[in-house]
Amino acid sequence: MKSKARITAIGTYVPQNKLLNEDLEKMVDTNDEWIVQRTGMKERRIAGDEEYASHLAFNAIENLIENYNKDLEDVDCIIVATTTADYAFPSVACQIQSHFHIPCTGAFDLNATCAGFTYALHLANNLITSEAHKKILVVATETLSKVTNYKDRTTCILFGDGAGAMLVEYDKGNPSFLASHMGTNGEGGIHVYRTTFATAMEDKPLNTTGKMVQNGREVYKWAARTLPIGIQELLLKSDFNVEDINWFIPHSANLRMVESICEKSGFSIEKTLTSMKYFGNTSSASIPLALNLGIEEGKVQFGDTLLLYGFGGGLTHLGLILKWNIKK
Repeated sequence: MKSKARITAIGTYVPQNKLLNEDLEKMVDTNDEWIVQRTGMKERRIAGDEEYASHLAFNAIENLIENYNKDLEDVDCIIVATTTADYAFPSVACQIQSHFHIPCTGAFDLNATCAGFTYALHLANNLITSEAHKKILVVATETLSKVTNYKDRTTCILFGDGAGAMLVEYDKGNPSFLASHMGTNGEGGIHVYRTTFATAMEDKPLNTTGKMVQNGREVYKWAARTLPIGIQELLLKSDFNVEDINWFIPHSANLRMVESICEKSGFSIEKTLTSMKYFGNTSSASIPLALNLGIEEGKVQFGDTLLLYGFGGGLTHLGLILKWNIKK
């Protein structure tokens, strides 16, 4: 079914506090050269002790409103991608409804980890294309620093906090969404997890600290194998070639993983937008952060064709091809 949904605004936010590679050198056995070589990261932004996913989301939405002169009064659905909500419930989406006094809207959070933003956009597109909704606020917001083990040097160097927001509105004549492809490898779920109640997964005991646990080697192998296939499926569905894509925007897991995916998919790193250098791995927020950086730097232009690809814990992945048809 042809899309009837258009992205009409974007906003982002990162906390003020910075965690530099030099700071991590004082916390664990690591150094700036080692971190940059393996991840491409120099800095991360860290939420304050009393700063939560909802606060980051509010600021990203305020940025969207200010940059694009948007009104949220007629938003009829709020979808938030997060794995680090303030509470088990109420949802961050409900907190957004209350904060902005949106009068008549549905609101819910979804958890697709680092693929959360593309999942939420995909869902928004389909809800609008089916004409169940007319104007959807999509938000990705993460405070991963609150669930990071800063004694584990393999993971603490990676993660940062941030948020991104988009408005998706009904527009039958000028849609943004051109193609999608999604998939799951649930058998790999044990390679990256964070526990709540269960202490084992398929009879395998888990680390039950409530902090993130990741087998980076296995996640790397899965992503480097899976995404090039997914990208090819996306291109086939849209009848595009790699050369037709102006910008590739994958989840900013780490630079070496992105380079491997680019090499296997035929994308040049010069045509790839990431956000990990100064923000780290911000999970679901990494794609909107990278895209907005590309806009602010004058790289992404009106009419460009973008390929977004989220992937992460679950193991989950979802790619989208978009026509960037926002005008300020």
